[in-house]
Amino acid sequence: MYKKTASSRWLSRLLRCVLLTAAAGGMQPGLATPDRHLPYPTGIPSADAIARQVYFTNHFFAFKNFSIRRQGREMAVLITRTADGNTLRAGIERYLNNNYDDEADMRARDLAIFRSGNLRGTGILVTEYRDDARSNSYDIWLPGLRKVRRFAEPDQSESWGGSVFTFGDVTLRRPDDETHEILGRKPFRTCLGAIEALEGKPYIHAGRLPQRTCRHIDKQVYALKSTTKFKDWWYDYRISFVDTESFADYRTVYFKDGKMVKIIDRDWGVVSEGRRGDPRALFWKYWYGVDLVSKRESWAIVPQSIIEHDTDTPNSFWSERTLRKLHN
Repeated sequence: MYKKTASSRWLSRLLRCVLLTAAAGGMQPGLATPDRHLPYPTGIPSADAIARQVYFTNHFFAFKNFSIRRQGREMAVLITRTADGNTLRAGIERYLNNNYDDEADMRARDLAIFRSGNLRGTGILVTEYRDDARSNSYDIWLPGLRKVRRFAEPDQSESWGGSVFTFGDVTLRRPDDETHEILGRKPFRTCLGAIEALEGKPYIHAGRLPQRTCRHIDKQVYALKSTTKFKDWWYDYRISFVDTESFADYRTVYFKDGKMVKIIDRDWGVVSEGRRGDPRALFWKYWYGVDLVSKRESWAIVPQSIIEHDTDTPNSFWSERTLRKLHN
């Protein structure tokens, strides 16, 4: 049942949510969202400054562009596993472009392409505008219809690709959507999570899945508490453990009514030795998430061999024309 209907449920919920968001008028204006020109902080940053740096790192603003590109049969893979062991798998490419200094209204574009799984052939092109009062636009290639449909941005609580990760987790949550407080600074004391049954196993697209990593233990982190401004939201606040130098968020724990409801872990790596000048020039080696209520787990693995950055890819690649070229 889960495998058979996951993609159709996800697409229908997405389309419903973007229409509701558009009808509501989108996001309200607030503090300016960071872009690629956000400077590295000097001295001890405030809670708001840390949140802005985390946003910068997660949106790959240290790079002109950043790609997670298919290389032959090797590509990033997103695995979601239910409590009873049913599995949904998708091979994914993702292309982010921050090179819009000459564009008056555009901040960035993000193209995600599902290359395998139930969403095979689906493409999503996100345009982020400089005007924070303007919602992101979503151009979605629907392979069943062989048409592109354009929508306003989806609800942040909506599942990304049928996983436990939401659109807010992956891209949409802005620093001004929450209030922030530094709870302290301490060494990170735990290994990151992974889907235990799959650790170290050969797997399609990824070659061999990694073991859970413990290499971030003892790194200095800020404990950053972020409380949502949205009413009746799926979480009340979250606590992120953020590297004090790179602003990589290794673990985020979500709370609702005083109870933990979700955990997301991120394993970060250095893209190349030549990019060590900016500590924020990192990439995701993997994401692991667990919904503590439903017991569903998701694991997104990105082999380092398939990443590219600061290429000469023209801005025209991030366009509806590219979406129309997609095929199953």
